[in-house]
Amino acid sequence: MKTILNNKLHLSIFSTRNYFYFLLIVFFSLLHFSDTSYSAGRPDSFADLAAKLKPSVVNVSTTHDISSPHSFGEMPKAPPGSPFEEFFRDFFEKQQENGNPMPRRRTQSLGSGFIISETGIVITNNHVIADADEIKVILDDKRVFNANLIGRDRKTDIAVLQIKNKNKIKFPFVKWGNSETSRVGDWVIAIGNPFGLGGSVTAGIISARGRNIGSGPYDNFIQTDASINRGNSGGPMFDLEGEVIGINTAIFSPSGGSVGIGFAIPSNLANRVVDQIIKFGKTQRGWLGVQIQTVSEEIAESLSLNEPKGALISRISKDGPADKAGLLPGDIILDFDGKNVDEMRQLPRIVADTDIGKKVKVTVWRKGASKQFNVIVGELVETINTKVSKKVENKSMDILGMTLSTITERDKSTLKLNDNVKGIIVKSIKAQGSSAQRGIRVGDIIVEANQISLSTPKQFSDILKSLKKDGKKTVLLMIDRSGDRRFVGIRIE
Repeated sequence: MKTILNNKLHLSIFSTRNYFYFLLIVFFSLLHFSDTSYSAGRPDSFADLAAKLKPSVVNVSTTHDISSPHSFGEMPKAPPGSPFEEFFRDFFEKQQENGNPMPRRRTQSLGSGFIISETGIVITNNHVIADADEIKVILDDKRVFNANLIGRDRKTDIAVLQIKNKNKIKFPFVKWGNSETSRVGDWVIAIGNPFGLGGSVTAGIISARGRNIGSGPYDNFIQTDASINRGNSGGPMFDLEGEVIGINTAIFSPSGGSVGIGFAIPSNLANRVVDQIIKFGKTQRGWLGVQIQTVSEEIAESLSLNEPKGALISRISKDGPADKAGLLPGDIILDFDGKNVDEMRQLPRIVADTDIGKKVKVTVWRKGASKQFNVIVGELVETINTKVSKKVENKSMDILGMTLSTITERDKSTLKLNDNVKGIIVKSIKAQGSSAQRGIRVGDIIVEANQISLSTPKQFSDILKSLKKDGKKTVLLMIDRSGDRRFVGIRIE
């Protein structure tokens, strides 16, 4: 009996020990597999991928002729008013009148690009080929070809070139990837021509998405820490599948060299622009016909909106798509064609990407409630705004840290105001007051207060008294500055 018990004890200890060893084996196996899967996502080398992609990446060389002011370089400097000054000027003018050819300086610039078709269509940045008289494309194998400009889009800084291909050569090319599926932390590689050194490969990760760097209305850059320098402009950013997910365009650099903050145009935006340039020679964008601004906390509160979101309409183009649909200044666009507008800067991109002539539903916030409108999207046409800003003398009634008065004929003449402009004018403003802090300036016209048209300062004062009586803490102003209109929410002091 004792022997049996000892045997059972021995078996029990043996089983426990084996079980412990088994757990250790499982633990280290899991560690091994975990380590393996991690390293699988982190390539040991980019060499194979770089070798595959480099032939489709090109250097873009441009030449621009600049006429010298005269035949002999800079005109010699002479003391102002001296006889020599007049002598040299007369001499050089006679040279030009006699038809002597003016020498031309040839300036060169270098950038990067990539081929997207076997016929030799090249994508680069517009600023790489801007003002170019001659464009050359240099392949990785040093072959040099002349190229023609198919078209460009200045707003997104994209240009499309066609290599002159008389011998019907089939060029190596790369494919567009899907930038929307790329994530912060994904590996990327950049290939380009930094400082004119030729094909260079750098690697890094996506540092951020949706960056707005103030370069235009459609900013939506991918940020990367892959080294990008001057000359990389127009070159491709690849994912690990070897597909283009961005066009390297800009860097942030106090010194001019790479500090690990580079920006690329997302492929989904670039692909659409390139397709339109190839088909139409230009970019066709949707147009709503509104001027918009950010919804601040004060504006949201004054319009009884729960949170500051959407795009506030500050002005509507007469007979434009929004005007025809019934939208009004003061409406906040919350949704466009089924896409939420959380931030003002999203709306221009959404509208621009919408097909021209498409009928879309637009949800707006108006007078404390949401309303829907049907809008037929128009085509964007470039417009030019002329801005004038002058300071006028101080006088009249003080309200919210501003000296306000009715608009006089002298004001219209001094500020070159339209005869039809209505409202009250800001004659002076306290530098530390709430109005100045919200960006209001001398010479601004206050057109409306809480969506009520103004004609006198007294009327404005009465509106403020009414708001205070109702317990309101903010007032919504429509400001006209040299024809540009925007809304400003100000706290009532």
